[in-house]
Amino acid sequence: MYLSTRGQVDHLTAAQAIAQGIAPDGGLFVPEAIPFVDEPFIVRLQSLSYQERAAAILQLFLTDYTEDELKSCVAGAYGGSKFSSPAVAPVVKVSDRIFALELWHGPTSAFKDMALQLLPRLLSCALKKIGEQAQIVILVATSGDTGKAALEGFKDVEQTQVMVFYPEDGVSQIQRLQMVTQEGGNLKVFAVKGNFDDAQTGVKRIFSDNAFNAELANGGFKLSSANSINWGRLVPQIVYYFSAYADLVRNQQITQGDKVNFVVPTGNFGNILAGYYAKLMGLPINKLICASNSNNVLTDFLTTGVYSRNRQFYKTYSPSMDILISSNLERLLYQITKQDSKQINQWMEELNTTGEYRIGDEYLAAIKEVFPAGWVDDVQTAATIGRVHKEFGYALDPHTAVAWQVAETYRQQTGDTSLNIIVSTASPFKFNQTVLNALVGAECVKDKSEFAVLKQLSQIIDRPVPSALTELEHKAVRHTTICGKQDMPMVVKTALNIK
Repeated sequence: MYLSTRGQVDHLTAAQAIAQGIAPDGGLFVPEAIPFVDEPFIVRLQSLSYQERAAAILQLFLTDYTEDELKSCVAGAYGGSKFSSPAVAPVVKVSDRIFALELWHGPTSAFKDMALQLLPRLLSCALKKIGEQAQIVILVATSGDTGKAALEGFKDVEQTQVMVFYPEDGVSQIQRLQMVTQEGGNLKVFAVKGNFDDAQTGVKRIFSDNAFNAELANGGFKLSSANSINWGRLVPQIVYYFSAYADLVRNQQITQGDKVNFVVPTGNFGNILAGYYAKLMGLPINKLICASNSNNVLTDFLTTGVYSRNRQFYKTYSPSMDILISSNLERLLYQITKQDSKQINQWMEELNTTGEYRIGDEYLAAIKEVFPAGWVDDVQTAATIGRVHKEFGYALDPHTAVAWQVAETYRQQTGDTSLNIIVSTASPFKFNQTVLNALVGAECVKDKSEFAVLKQLSQIIDRPVPSALTELEHKAVRHTTICGKQDMPMVVKTALNIK
């Protein structure tokens, strides 16, 4: 069963939690207990396909879904030719003790596909299970990748309307094109004047506005979320940590039981939190190394215990991490306080009113035990992209480059020789201009179109451009609305024809 981190909602089934997305008390849904797996379970995963691994792990959390329902959802998400790699999430050896877990072989070339190909299917199944008749309105705030992945995953899915809000100047050109050219009768995309936190805060306010929700209900609509605040978005991400470990054992890179480090570039803390749940379940993880860019609010929190969004906001080469309010951190705090929702409410209220909160030394020590953290600026990011390609012939996108450099610094500072798995969150083609600049210099890129840059990058790194990106050149722009953050509720009502 599922309950809210804020303590006022409990005993929901997985289907009910997934359908709601965010709890009505403003909290996030979490399972009452984390299932624990034994070593034979992990060993068995080695002989299974990614789809079979996913079904086995999801079954532990989504206990009200039947085995057949889960198999059907997983087959639809990861089967056919949706992912360019048969492994779905392959682990690639880059150097002696460094592997890349490539999560970007899906239709939008970013790791969000790993969850957002599955979530629409879990949600559709959930609506049938709970007998929901209303149209579900999925609101998404995106720093770039979630938006396109949600649009792709929910395109023409029955009983859903999807509205994506992205910061007007806070995404890459490719990310913007992917969203504004999106086809689908149930989809809308809006640019927000402001940064990602403005868009995310706007979405959260709509969710918690009871009068607004009552108006929607009168029109036959209910809100839900495709951001990682929705448990149905987070739980599929646990799978690839187990899958990567199983592949490394199967390929004799490690021995069953060896502990490994995962290095995760993260802004909203969802991706790394999924790894934490995998560790709590019994996966042999040593450290989960948190990698940030110049918006290093998470690094500061994980090292000092003080979370403060009262700081300068930077637009960086790794825009999907340009975030100052990390929503999923609430789930971690709930776990380390042993489900103390009163304490969670106090911290979240402090964050809301003063922009910061601080946790005690005991909680900080528990966090530090698992989550080393570091950050990298744009100059270091570009240098890392250039150096890794020169040394290993491997092309990193800017987010993955942040993780690579943080991993190197961590190893130098600690002497920890555990095998490092860099969680690679996007194709280098998704951030083609930044990557090409880093490889050949800005002068060679100057005045070239986005698509000329894609072709040149393809030649240099000797990889084909994903077809979904090349097709953007000739796609018509369908979504042109720009709104202020204060106008987001009105935009939603207008899109739904609610007077």
